[in-house]
Amino acid sequence: MAAKKSVLQLSVHEERIRKKVFVTVSKFPGVTSITMDDKTGKMTVVGDVDVSVIVIKLRKICNTEIVSVEVVKPPEKKPEEKKPEEKKPDPLKPVAYPVYHPYQYYPSYATNSYYHQPYATSKVVMDEPNSCVIM
Repeated sequence: MAAKKSVLQLSVHEERIRKKVFVTVSKFPGVTSITMDDKTGKMTVVGDVDVSVIVIKLRKICNTEIVSVEVVKPPEKKPEEKKPEEKKPDPLKPVAYPVYHPYQYYPSYATNSYYHQPYATSKVVMDEPNSCVIM
């Protein structure tokens, strides 16, 4: 089946009924879009669905009538422009590959300033042996 655009006339006067209508219609498989004009009470349903089944379900909620049903034509696709063919590399021409060294030397490690004071903490502990307090 082709996609259809159906216009339904509904008598919806409350927000509660409007929400029920939207939930009921959205549960049908194949519905792609639902719009409703509150002033005129017209609902437009687009999709690959049987309109008569939708109307039967909606008549249990509110008064519903079919205004029009049209077949929606898919949008025309423009012909694609041909892209220029990519040039293939010459198989006889040598290819220069990048050189990778397994062990790379990073001079930033050598300039890292690390100042080590091995006796600074032990000196404080030796001066005050009972300085640790747990609260």
